[in-house]
Amino acid sequence: MPQPCFHPSIEGAQHGAKSLTDFLDYAKRSGAAGAQPSNYMLQGGKLFRSAKEIRQIFEERGMKLDGVSCHCPFWVHTTAWTGSPSIRPFIPADVAKKSSAEIEKWAENYLLKLMDLCAELGVKIVPMFWGVAFGWELATGYPWGFWKGSDYDLIKEGQERFVKKTSKLRQKANALGLKLAHEIHPGTAAMCADDFNMLVEVCDGDKCLGVNADPSHCWEGEDWETRFLKVAPRIYACHVKNFTIRQNLPLRMMDPSWQKRAMQFVDIPTGDLNMTRYVELLIHVGYPQRYREIMGTATAPLIVEAESAYRDLDETSANGIQYVRDNLCFPVAAGSFEEGMGA
Repeated sequence: MPQPCFHPSIEGAQHGAKSLTDFLDYAKRSGAAGAQPSNYMLQGGKLFRSAKEIRQIFEERGMKLDGVSCHCPFWVHTTAWTGSPSIRPFIPADVAKKSSAEIEKWAENYLLKLMDLCAELGVKIVPMFWGVAFGWELATGYPWGFWKGSDYDLIKEGQERFVKKTSKLRQKANALGLKLAHEIHPGTAAMCADDFNMLVEVCDGDKCLGVNADPSHCWEGEDWETRFLKVAPRIYACHVKNFTIRQNLPLRMMDPSWQKRAMQFVDIPTGDLNMTRYVELLIHVGYPQRYREIMGTATAPLIVEAESAYRDLDETSANGIQYVRDNLCFPVAAGSFEEGMGA
């Protein structure tokens, strides 16, 4: 009988108030077979817990280690140069007082050590996203423009900045055999598929540059199928997340309240996106085969990242895990349904 190629999992960044043990216990109770803890959950001792301790915590609970979510420190590293205060929630208070250059160096060292830990844990696919390497003007994506003048070219400067600032991290990733799976996302170094492919081009096709597929960030013209077909060979990781668009409200507005915004992250079953079609696309582009080959696993994770402005977070995530388990971890067809016709 055909076996599922996926297993249900959960991303840990939204559950950062929990310790690693509490997070894994919650994930297991909710029906997950694996988990993707945040980098913060792995901290301890001088910087990180030992790989032996982390493995033991997972093994005691019979849980798979499905990567380490380290979006925040990567974003800090490639955003610090802008001097933005928005990086402060993700770094120690004493580090936040330092200069932009010192913060960037701190983040680089932190990430180099985190990659060593990932390699020791056997985690070869690292979900993350690059920060505002091209500056806040381009991060708006607004077609007003003025991105080039007689004495400046913000796109060219951003390309050069990205190549230079990420060089040591990319070299480390390649040396360890890691894939840095960027989540194409508004306000990052690659906000659409073409942006990501441009990063690959300016980095001379660097093989460590991968994609973490997440359909919930495709809400401004580029649908998820268009986006992920364009970057298909570099999809090494995924999140399962849904959203809804409230009509007649501006998608971009300066209101921090999620309940008032036009784009809302919502529970997995009731959003605007068809999650089954999304998973079918992941199969089509080769994600499960790619993940299993690199990680040496029997199944690939479908990693829930369910959020809601109205529904309790733990309940929302548990509901998402159960939906993925019951509806999306289906046996994959071994051939065409036409093959048995007329037999």
